[in-house]
Amino acid sequence: MMNGVEKTNGEDLATEEQLITPWTVSVASGYTLLRDPRHNKGLAFTVDERDAHYLRGLLPPALMTQELQEKKLMHNLRQYEVPLQRYMAMMDLQERNERLFYKLLIDNVEELLPVVYTPTVGEACQKYGTIFRRPQGLYISLKEKGKILEVLKNWPESNIQVIVVTDGERILGLGDLGCQGMGIPVGKLSLYTALGGLRPSACLPVTIDVGTNNEKLLNDEFYIGLRQRRATGQEYAELLEEFMTAVKKNYGEKVLVQFEDFANHNAFELLEKYSPTHLVFNDDIQGTASVVLAGLLAALKLVGGALADHRFLFLGAGEAGTGIAELIALEISKQTKAPLEETRKKIWLVDSKGLIVSSRKESLQHFKKPWAHDHEPVKGLLDAVKAIKPTVLIGSSGVGKTFTKEVVEAMTSINEKPLILALSNPTSQSECTAEEAYTWSKGRAIFASGSPFDPVEYNRKVFVPGQANNAYIFPGFGLGLIMSGAIRVHDDMLLAASEALAAQVKQENFDKGLIYPPFSNIRNISANIAAKVAAKAYELGLASRLPRPKDLVKYAESCMYSPVYRSYR
Repeated sequence: MMNGVEKTNGEDLATEEQLITPWTVSVASGYTLLRDPRHNKGLAFTVDERDAHYLRGLLPPALMTQELQEKKLMHNLRQYEVPLQRYMAMMDLQERNERLFYKLLIDNVEELLPVVYTPTVGEACQKYGTIFRRPQGLYISLKEKGKILEVLKNWPESNIQVIVVTDGERILGLGDLGCQGMGIPVGKLSLYTALGGLRPSACLPVTIDVGTNNEKLLNDEFYIGLRQRRATGQEYAELLEEFMTAVKKNYGEKVLVQFEDFANHNAFELLEKYSPTHLVFNDDIQGTASVVLAGLLAALKLVGGALADHRFLFLGAGEAGTGIAELIALEISKQTKAPLEETRKKIWLVDSKGLIVSSRKESLQHFKKPWAHDHEPVKGLLDAVKAIKPTVLIGSSGVGKTFTKEVVEAMTSINEKPLILALSNPTSQSECTAEEAYTWSKGRAIFASGSPFDPVEYNRKVFVPGQANNAYIFPGFGLGLIMSGAIRVHDDMLLAASEALAAQVKQENFDKGLIYPPFSNIRNISANIAAKVAAKAYELGLASRLPRPKDLVKYAESCMYSPVYRSYR
């Protein structure tokens, strides 16, 4: 593993003061140095560096600090009216000057997160063919069958620690975007670096292209992927098996493979199939669950009681819904020592056909079966709220405007402080807006959402909606796995991550009705999550990095990538 302790070519915090040599294949100088995003500093090259690296005349004479460059770029970004233009400007910067891109993202995380990630990344994926300039990441299609190991060897970096992979079938709430889903792994990995401190060179975005069932894309002359319907069944399973085998062979046992935006049926199967043999993590199932559980644990300080005292109702029984439900049941079971079969009974799910009840068991998909409890059939969400009388309502349906005024009012008549989480992304798919939740509940709801909403004023009081964003969890979670050299993911690590995040919420956040800490402090939050996850890996005997570092939080911080410019010999 490469971090503050070993050779990293000056990428982490521990090496900020060291002189480094700008190696590519040979020492980069002159024109090639300016064209190499990892070493390019633009006008921040000093006079001595310009002399030593043959840059005289290739740059205007002015000298700029990184801070001044940052100020100029933020000024430029704020001039753009259209979020997609900001996204494209950020991607251009990433290809031109890597350190400046990450410095910008880390220092302005609250402003730029919605640009490089949800909601803007969704629009970018929809238009990826049109805005496509330079390929990012690895594209592995059915044409590469039998050659995936060779394709991995074409990637210029050999020390890969995290792979984020998608097959583009269920991008956010936008559906099948095929090969254009690449925006998601690219965006996720830039957050791994900015928020979790993983080195950019250790991150590999991958899109597996097995075709698309999206007619619009199949008929689009600018579509960048395979023009065929999606491969399924054995053909699909074989391609993924080859990919997973090649990854382990090429990068070793400890490379983290994060599955992202796969369709429900594949997501559960892949996680189940590869969890015993690989270090795998599904952000839609496990990351979402962990961040929502953290919000619920924090919210208990506002609504009172223990987790076991609450009743939960979900709208949406896909990856996110069942993943969250299972983690809540696990946490209650851990706290009360009651068996999982018992604790699941506090949690009810509504899908497109109504409340999931035992009389429907025969026709249910396997991942919904544990949630079929005894109750007479109930059709819609409103009737389910009235029948179950939940204290917590969670939306993970991918369908917007489903938490209607009647639903929110029903929740408010049952509870003094109803807890309402509208998790679907992007903003257009959110079950309700922050304004609707606060207005319809007369300011009594505790609300958080998947996509960001602005603060809301109601009755002369300002409510700040929290964002249940997976970006709170996965960067720190991944860092914890990597710095401990973990070889498998265990559910207890997810619970540890949730508890660590909930512990970061301060009293002043609660006073504003927030159940998540502010993003401005995200690197510190990630270091604390990483430390708890690593501690759990050591405790479970799943860590391979020995001896165990004494202070895990300090160690996590020293491993983090630092985007500050280095001085060149």
